[in-house]
Amino acid sequence: MTSEPNLNPAHNSTAAPTPAPLNKRQRRLLGVLIEKARTTPDAYPLSLNGLVTGANQKSNRHPIMNLTTEQVDDELIKMRQAGLVAEVHSGGRVPKFRHFGYDYLGVKGAEAGVMTELLLRGEQTAGDLRTRASRFEAIADLPTLDAMLQNLITKGLVIALTPAGRGQLFTHNLYLPDELAALKADVARRGTESPLPASEGIGGRTNAAAEELQELRDEIKDLRQLIEQISERVNVLES
Repeated sequence: MTSEPNLNPAHNSTAAPTPAPLNKRQRRLLGVLIEKARTTPDAYPLSLNGLVTGANQKSNRHPIMNLTTEQVDDELIKMRQAGLVAEVHSGGRVPKFRHFGYDYLGVKGAEAGVMTELLLRGEQTAGDLRTRASRFEAIADLPTLDAMLQNLITKGLVIALTPAGRGQLFTHNLYLPDELAALKADVARRGTESPLPASEGIGGRTNAAAEELQELRDEIKDLRQLIEQISERVNVLES
């Protein structure tokens, strides 16, 4: 089994090193932290329970995970030691966690949205990415996204899994070596024929609408948790 490399991006002495690979749990947690900071900023930084919920949610995730609190806590310890996340205290009794993903990846804006979607869902077509990453920041058109993808490829953050053309698949380059080899083999077995991207066709639009509805439900759940936490703090202050 391939051992996990040092997570610290500073271990490479080059001016702009490609970030070290992350295991699948760490990728999920980093993706969740960046996502929630952008989509539900009032509920960010996230508590341990919030991170578990975000990592295991059914919408906008592939593969679906069922991480325990202990598993998430173990990964957070490693990520804190690597300087990828930090524990913060904002007056409440429950510790919260924030990310340093923008510094680690060297991205911002729409590029950060693209990387977050790849971390949360793995390989996708350009059409899928444009639809999904636009919830972070609008991407004008596919040529604009293509330019972003090429820049991310140059940075070593993204790789193309299939040849250029309709249905071309892209993914992030943060897999452990054995994971990436297995993914490439799986994509090769599937062949180059792909269904219409989520942004095309009636079925695709229906699936995208269902995903957006589930995301709204998840965001409502996050806001409810935030309200409960605020209520607990008020009760403590009044007692």
